[in-house]
Amino acid sequence: MRKDIEERATEIGRYIVENGATVRQTATVFRVSKSTVHKDVTERLPAVNHTLADEVRNVLNVNKAERHIRGGLATKEKYLHQHADAWT
Repeated sequence: MRKDIEERATEIGRYIVENGATVRQTATVFRVSKSTVHKDVTERLPAVNHTLADEVRNVLNVNKAERHIRGGLATKEKYLHQHADAWT
């Protein structure tokens, strides 16, 4: 594997662990696609730093378990704003 790809995968992994970031948030920060972030942390990172890969997996599992809650909150917020705008 190329050295720059290994370094990117490690940086992405550290960012996710330190910030509890989602794949989408990480992709935005690093200006790469969500697919690239996912491939980096699921395939490339375990080959470079297995311990960090395990930590990233734990964060991503928490994010996955909570995503339905975040989606519901976003929908609630959307309709609260629409309802407030209708009365003004």
